[in-house]
Amino acid sequence: MSVPTVAPTGRERTFGEDEIIVSKTDPKGRITYANEVFLRVAGYTEDEVLGQPHNCIRHPDMPRCVFQLLWDVIQDGKEIFAYVINLAKNGDHYWVLAHVTPTFDASGRVIGYHSNRRVPTRAAVDAVKPLYARLCEVERQHGGARKEAIEASTAELLRALDGVPYDELVWSLAAA
Repeated sequence: MSVPTVAPTGRERTFGEDEIIVSKTDPKGRITYANEVFLRVAGYTEDEVLGQPHNCIRHPDMPRCVFQLLWDVIQDGKEIFAYVINLAKNGDHYWVLAHVTPTFDASGRVIGYHSNRRVPTRAAVDAVKPLYARLCEVERQHGGARKEAIEASTAELLRALDGVPYDELVWSLAAA
């Protein structure tokens, strides 16, 4: 079974500041666990998401280059924090401050990934939206999901960061 693609509604949903969305995936990014908060906010049942690619909740306004950065970092065995806009089953969207970490077996091999997501500050979301819109526009100009599109938007992201690591941008916005 695959999760159907739905058009964004433009309506935003949120979750409690004391709640944490949790999911786990296998090394290929297929969901192996989703907590109740994930299921409620995304609007799916456990049966609908288990085994599905985690990008089933990818919002079209989320730059692919940020996901590429995320995957590069976690596949290298490191953790990353990122602002992410997700798409709920009904087309609503929700912003998260994601903390994604690799899960290792006893020999140090990556056997999956764990993500905790919290409600980001409104100031952080408002600050990251224009950057993400610009990155998505660059990707559209280069054909969307193609390798060239991600390379072009990555170059634009690096220009925008002006030597500052992405994690530092995330934390500077969180502190704002």
